Amino acid sequence: MAAKKGVRIVITLECTECRTNTDKRSPGVSRYTTSKNRRNTTGRMEIRKFCPHCNAHTIHKEIK
Repeated sequence: MAAKKGVRIVITLECTECRTNTDKRSPGVSRYTTSKNRRNTTGRMEIRKFCPHCNAHTIHKEIK
């Protein structure tokens, strides 16, 4: 029997600077996982988080 789907879902946040900038400190893309309430936040999330590849706080957007 399948479990009932909850309101909170797990999402992945990816750095927008790492995707567009090829001139960075180290190769790779910064990714974080978090959860969001699908009823309250229906759109894609954008959060400022620390990117170890850019060595700065940058915008991280939700990816699918």
